Amino acid sequence: MKKLVMIIAVGLAFLGEACRNDYLDLKPQDKITEAAYFKTPEQFKAATTDMYKKLLSWSGQDQMGNIFAFNGYGSDLCSNQSEGSEGGQGGYGRGNITVPAIDNYWNNVYEYIHTANLILEKADAYDGEMSEIKQYVAEAKFFRAWHYFFLLKRYGGVPIVTTALTIESPELYAPRNSRYEVTSQILKDLSDAIAELPLETAIPADEKGRVSKYGAEAFKARVELYEATWEKYVGTTTDGDGTSEGAGSAKPDGYPSIDVMLQDAAANAKDVMSSGSYELWNHNADLNNRSNFWLFTIDGTGSNPLGLDKSSNHEFVLQSVYDYTIRQSKVQITRNYWKLGFSRKMLDLFLCTDGLPVDKSPLFKGYHSVTDEFSNRDYRMISYILGADGTIPQPGSIDLTGGASYGNLKFTSWNFTVTSYRPDNTESPNYPQIRLAEVYLIYAEALYEKDGSISDEDLNSSINKVRARAGVAPLTNELASANGLDILHEIRRERALELYSEDNRFDDLKRWGIAEQELNKDVCGYVVGGESYPTEFKDASGEPTDLYDPSKYLNGEKEVQTGAGMLDALVISPAENRNFQRKNYLYPVPTSQINLNRKLTQNPGYN
Repeated sequence: MKKLVMIIAVGLAFLGEACRNDYLDLKPQDKITEAAYFKTPEQFKAATTDMYKKLLSWSGQDQMGNIFAFNGYGSDLCSNQSEGSEGGQGGYGRGNITVPAIDNYWNNVYEYIHTANLILEKADAYDGEMSEIKQYVAEAKFFRAWHYFFLLKRYGGVPIVTTALTIESPELYAPRNSRYEVTSQILKDLSDAIAELPLETAIPADEKGRVSKYGAEAFKARVELYEATWEKYVGTTTDGDGTSEGAGSAKPDGYPSIDVMLQDAAANAKDVMSSGSYELWNHNADLNNRSNFWLFTIDGTGSNPLGLDKSSNHEFVLQSVYDYTIRQSKVQITRNYWKLGFSRKMLDLFLCTDGLPVDKSPLFKGYHSVTDEFSNRDYRMISYILGADGTIPQPGSIDLTGGASYGNLKFTSWNFTVTSYRPDNTESPNYPQIRLAEVYLIYAEALYEKDGSISDEDLNSSINKVRARAGVAPLTNELASANGLDILHEIRRERALELYSEDNRFDDLKRWGIAEQELNKDVCGYVVGGESYPTEFKDASGEPTDLYDPSKYLNGEKEVQTGAGMLDALVISPAENRNFQRKNYLYPVPTSQINLNRKLTQNPGYN
């Protein structure tokens, strides 16, 4: 009880803090209380402005944590399988997860939901014109939906609270609602928000970062695609009976079917795509085809060779705004992202420029040298790995005397070794919560999942725009048919490549129902060849050269499938140490919450 009361108190406390720190002109300045607050539109604006700080992004100082606990460490695509400061994702990817006593992601998110509920209740009692505060009411509903979606992905069904609780509220001891009831609440809040939020063009330049109608539509499309595919591929296998375990499978009246959610996801994505408010940030002609590198480092005009600032970027549909003077990141963005690295699987996912996978393309040169592996490949491979320079490494330029795979340069400042544009902890690019590229991918996937096919016209209006920036030939039905490609697999490939390290991979594997299959395989790094396939790391007889020290690699080598057949590769995380299970699709409910509310049931498999 005490901890729940504390959460409620913290939710109320933000009012005074928001006013002291951000809105010093509000009266009275010495005594900001709930009773004295929410009297003017400016106060509603201040309250919702504070909620933007609670989104997962760079800094964890004023929110529930930073994005480094969610950006893909420990996944099948990442060479970094450690646990450490990455929020335990390395352990999570191996199925190594135990029931915690306390989970701040439960506590803090309910605090944020309480804040949204409080704003909405105060709006109901507002004496002024509702038109003065309708944007802020819509923002509060958007954020309530945003945070419930976080809880849905992490725990499944959770208690739905839509009022500002007090210590006497019976909802404190309510059972869990099912995931379907939570989804229904999310979709309702988003529909309400979409109806009242401003168009992107109506948001002033000095307020960019506030959510627009299209931002809410893009998020709704994300939610609908996620839940529709979860129900299609995972079904009720993680629900539990709602009595002894889990949140059950109860569906509210009028709950949308899978097809309805997919259709609406495509429609919402289409509205964003056709709005004219956003465009892919593509300066390949002037940036040596490295748009996929520079996009993620835009800060001041000194952050890129073209002198472009954040106003040049119209790709971010919803973003967390940072500023070198007003709101720095306060974290080492560059050095944290450098550690991500790429697994063998991720490296081989990058297509050749003809649009074909490495095992099918005549353009793929193999692994005899590092130069070969990078030749004729997707610009994203070069951008993410080689960064600003983009110079393809020459034979002998990389040795295997400790490292097992390439590091990641996506989201890193333009000079990693010195971080010369912004010193450590001051890097201040905006963080993309939703990008237009993702909206294109949502559109294509939702259509294909609904109909089992997609036209070339729809491919060209969505996924092929992303491929074009990456220097990859368009995906067509003819290309797929002629080369034995599965279009759904190719759409999923694009998500893996385009959205790498943007808090998607674990969610995607789970909603597709393939997490056990993909996360329990060997995670490998560099190809080191063998007797029949000499590489620069081995001589013609298959023996290591002075570029390769096998004693540095405790897991040794293993023959794995590559773009050039079965070849030896360094093992980063062996399959025998990986045991991701269906129960791990959801996190366990913290025991402190179950002890406080005996009606809460634990997720299946954790009792």
